[in-house]
Amino acid sequence: MCDLMPASQPAEKIGKMKKLRRTLSESFRSIAFKKEDSGFDEICVTKMSTRSCQGTDSVIKPLDTIPEDKKVRVQRTQSGFDPFEKPASQVKRVHSENNACINAKSSSASKESPKLRRHSSPSSPTSPKFGKADSYEKLEKLGEGSYATVYKGKSKVNGKLVALKVIRLQEEEGTPFTAIREASLLKGLKHANIVLLHDIIHTKETLTLVFEYVHTDLCQYMDKHPGGLHPDNVKLFLFQLLRGLSYIHQRYILHRDLKPQNLLISDTGELKLADFGLARAKSVPSHTYSNEVVTLWYRPPDVLLGSTDYSTCLDMWGVGCIFIEMIQGVAAFPGMKDIQDQLERIFLVIGTPSEDTWPGVNSLPHFKPDRFTVYSAKKLRQAWNKLGYVDHAEELASRFLQCFPKNRLSAQAALNHEYFSNLPPRLWELQDMSSIFTVPNVKLQTESGDSIQVCARRNSHGKASSGSKH
Repeated sequence: MCDLMPASQPAEKIGKMKKLRRTLSESFRSIAFKKEDSGFDEICVTKMSTRSCQGTDSVIKPLDTIPEDKKVRVQRTQSGFDPFEKPASQVKRVHSENNACINAKSSSASKESPKLRRHSSPSSPTSPKFGKADSYEKLEKLGEGSYATVYKGKSKVNGKLVALKVIRLQEEEGTPFTAIREASLLKGLKHANIVLLHDIIHTKETLTLVFEYVHTDLCQYMDKHPGGLHPDNVKLFLFQLLRGLSYIHQRYILHRDLKPQNLLISDTGELKLADFGLARAKSVPSHTYSNEVVTLWYRPPDVLLGSTDYSTCLDMWGVGCIFIEMIQGVAAFPGMKDIQDQLERIFLVIGTPSEDTWPGVNSLPHFKPDRFTVYSAKKLRQAWNKLGYVDHAEELASRFLQCFPKNRLSAQAALNHEYFSNLPPRLWELQDMSSIFTVPNVKLQTESGDSIQVCARRNSHGKASSGSKH
């Protein structure tokens, strides 16, 4: 049991105790140790007020020149604190930092580099960190959809440009499953041809996915270069698309929403797959049609007919559509109305399917033979003449655009197609995170239309080829 203080204790003793507390509190101030180039240990006793280390109260002296009584005073203040003067949590933090500084100095007599010491000091609690909303500055809006808005931003942590996909969370619905799926998938995908997810920020109102910033997409790129892209560039873009798809397909991941708007193009020509599983949060479309209609243009006929038996071949139809659009300069199957119209456009070129050409088609929910005109299959160059100007392009496109899903060429097999035979062999030896543009002489060509010989007759822009490369 504690001894109680007698009620008759003189008042002057209470006053002395208070004075002692104040004295101890004043002596326990922030102690910052410095080490000058001379190697002497120095301390600066700083008042808790706004005064800096100036004047006679805070002169910096070598430890050996401090009087013995003051040395004792400094040592005592390392082991105690006054709860009446400062919150215990704050004092405990300062106390532990000072002790850590003293212990580090006493354990080593060698000189410590000032640069190393700065790096080892505790970071400011107000400094920007990953995972925090205030660590990124919004610069401009890039696009907006029903559920998300995409901003160009800048990281306060490292100063790099980023893309901020801000998904609005509805309190009654919680986090959209598609957002969770995209975040969880991208966290595990590390490839040069897949957009990199830097950070995830979750608040009560929003879920923000922080991506590397890529300044344009394939849709905008093609809009700036109408009439079809340079055939060399088509080949490099397609190679990168297949490279990224092969990577995710080997991990049993489907993209399921391939279209030019979801293929980002960097200023060096790198193509990156983006928008995994978040189909409802889209950037502003470059065309005047709604997002739903545009998406139909790249959707395979099996999905349009109601099939839910998805496999990697689902993505490969979209690859064929994008391949043709890059070469021809127009969408392969630009449906204007609905699913029925979209299928009619496909069957007009590929041919109306039957049980003979597509086993099981009659069992699909939306396939009614009497609803579709019966068309016979045509050569692709009859619909898209520029396929005939590039060696092996028509044959490769036809391998992608197969109505029967199992007949479509896989991404990995397509990479070994003869269409790519004139590319440097080193492209097939690259590590996942290595860009194809690290290989010598691999670069985008100027979209001039007259700088490359595609075949003996004409190039992709319909002009006579000069037979030279720039």
